[in-house]
Amino acid sequence: MAENPVVTRVSDLITPIVADLGLELYDLEFAGGTLRVTVDTPAGSPGGVDVDQLARCTRLISRDLDHEDPVPGHYTLEVSSPGLERNLRVPRHFQRETGKTVAVRLRDAIDGERRITGLLVAASEESFTLRLDNGEERQIAYDQVDKARTVFVWPAQARKTPSRAGSGAKKSAPSKSPASPADSEAENDDLDAEFDLDDEFEDDIDLDDQFDDNDHNEDQEHAES
Repeated sequence: MAENPVVTRVSDLITPIVADLGLELYDLEFAGGTLRVTVDTPAGSPGGVDVDQLARCTRLISRDLDHEDPVPGHYTLEVSSPGLERNLRVPRHFQRETGKTVAVRLRDAIDGERRITGLLVAASEESFTLRLDNGEERQIAYDQVDKARTVFVWPAQARKTPSRAGSGAKKSAPSKSPASPADSEAENDDLDAEFDLDDEFEDDIDLDDQFDDNDHNEDQEHAES
């Protein structure tokens, strides 16, 4: 797919700015009058983008955009970090996130499936490979993907708590807290049944939530240009 000329101009302009701050330009989109700039720490860094880095990056990008004026007309600048669960749009995104759990929604069902979750084990310029929970490896071409994003996997002990009711008990005694782990698991089971998720992911994720475009996990700063 051909790159938007506005995106190309902005990318050429702001990539050196982001690099001078020790960050990387993770993604750049221009649609609906909004210029979305996503910055991240270099691959392999122990931490993510902090608030001070994000604020300084926003100021410098806004200043240069005002000076160079690469975007025609009125628009809104949005600078953010990708968060724990990040969208995967282009091959370099998949290549960067190899080794992580990824949720994929396909454009068309393959073997009756439109939603697939697995470990991202490889990514080339044309396709990527997911290893499913049963050990099967599924190769998927990028043009088959509607949306994809990484999934933050909670530690096993955070998802399941031992029951004191003895083996075979479905639920433990009611907890003193307003919402017990058993209640949360029951709600997740209902959601999973609705969306036909595989059993192994019933306690982990709701794929529709993974693709909620309005869900932002990190602080964002906006500047009007």
